[in-house]
Amino acid sequence: RERVRAMFYHAYEHYLHSAFPYDELRPLTCDGQDTWGSFSLTLIDALDTLLILGNVSEFQRVVNVLQEGVDFDIDVNASVFETNIRVVGGLLSAHLLSKKAGVEVEAGWPCSGPLLRMAEEAARKLLPAFQTPTGMPYGTVNLLHGVNPGETPVTCTAGIGTFIVEFATLSHLTGDPVFEDVARKALKALWKNRSDIGLVGNHIDVITAKWVAQDAGIGAGVDSYFEYLVKGAILLQDKELMSMFLEYNKAIKNYTKFDDWYLWVQMYKGTVSMPVFQSLEAYWPGLQSLIGDVDNAMRTFLNYYTVWKQFGGLPEFYNIPQGYTVDKREGYPLRPELIESAMYLYRATRDPTLLELGRDAVESIERISKVDCGFATIKDLRDHRLDNRMESFFLAETVKYLYLLFDPDNFIHNDGSVFDVVMTPYGECVLNAGGYVFNTEAHPIDPAALHCCRKRKEEQWEVEDLMQEFYSLKKTKKFTFKRASDRGEGESAEDPVGASSEKGGDKRNSRRSSHSLLSCPSQSFNSKLAVLGQVFLDNT
Repeated sequence: RERVRAMFYHAYEHYLHSAFPYDELRPLTCDGQDTWGSFSLTLIDALDTLLILGNVSEFQRVVNVLQEGVDFDIDVNASVFETNIRVVGGLLSAHLLSKKAGVEVEAGWPCSGPLLRMAEEAARKLLPAFQTPTGMPYGTVNLLHGVNPGETPVTCTAGIGTFIVEFATLSHLTGDPVFEDVARKALKALWKNRSDIGLVGNHIDVITAKWVAQDAGIGAGVDSYFEYLVKGAILLQDKELMSMFLEYNKAIKNYTKFDDWYLWVQMYKGTVSMPVFQSLEAYWPGLQSLIGDVDNAMRTFLNYYTVWKQFGGLPEFYNIPQGYTVDKREGYPLRPELIESAMYLYRATRDPTLLELGRDAVESIERISKVDCGFATIKDLRDHRLDNRMESFFLAETVKYLYLLFDPDNFIHNDGSVFDVVMTPYGECVLNAGGYVFNTEAHPIDPAALHCCRKRKEEQWEVEDLMQEFYSLKKTKKFTFKRASDRGEGESAEDPVGASSEKGGDKRNSRRSSHSLLSCPSQSFNSKLAVLGQVFLDNT
């Protein structure tokens, strides 16, 4: 664990010294470059890792730096997918962890705050990409002008189906449903366009919904779509998303699984198109463990671990029948996926083999890729040549999952035995009780936070209805609870019954009787209050 901590700081301090405010560090030349936009990306990506390592003072400093220095009103073409998982995900996670990190939070936190506003601003810049006939987004958007006129309509499956975790979190925290709505529409469009044998391809035209690349598998171009069906289902307690994944899981087992390896097949026929293992597929055992399929997960993990031991890393592509790398795909850019699966499986099994993989990873990365200014991408695992790049996911994911593998008592692993209670404008709220859901860039989202900023429970609203009616009878406007910005069209401040029924949503409307609560013929005013809980008013 201490060696992993030292790895983090070796990379992080050289980024700050040599590359900030650029997106990424170039470790061989000790300078920086912008890659996915111009957001000081490594800083946003590393922020929650700082807290997981226990460094609250640097977390607080970086929060201030980001508030002052990051601007999304820039004429830059950005990847919709990458901006979401790294920037929106990183800011949301940091926002939800900021109180734990000792940041002074606003009165309305976690339903408001500077990092939440930044996350919302970044996500709003991505919304124009979703304005397509199918609801599936373009892959690239200009942060200032929206989608460029000549933009290609071809997007990979993962680039369409990897939004629900961040966008649903944003919708629940801000109260604006647009983010979750577009993410769900995109997920469902992919589901609708799966093949007759239940598989999805690699790239699709978002205008016509025609599959352009028809290879089906669990790796590059598809991976995080499956991941987000599971994680979205857990985060939102959504049975529909889970049943979609379980249907895909059946088809994947039927057509792509051979001897605990997963191959690539033609999405309509199921015939093998590439007998290749890609390093990005190594997230799959971790995902299987999340749905409780631990035995299959371990068997596949051990296959992948043999490849790691052969090369001291996972090559981007590995030809399974030949047992060797694929031409031009021999590199290892310090990806986290195998370590991520080891972390999940270790939580599930406590199998020491998983700690051995972690130790091997630390040894390999230190021995092969460590340079004076950080850690460099391995260009070729056969001769250990290096590339002048350190991706931001090295600090966001690889180091974080390694650290969490070796730190069983980390707050991230909380089993619910300790928690914080926070007062919000919507009542009491439990936070930091564990059960964190990692987005696909390893940014932890506290699922409890999604329940902090919602409308109050039905019973509380019924008492409020009573009070509103009571005050409306006295014709005193100042006691109406509904803010002007919350009222729908045609509602007035003097229309508290309409206002509250609008606010509570359809469920409450269906339960409400047509007559006024205060004019209930079968009960006196006092007994009605007694049923709902006594209400005391200062000025009566």
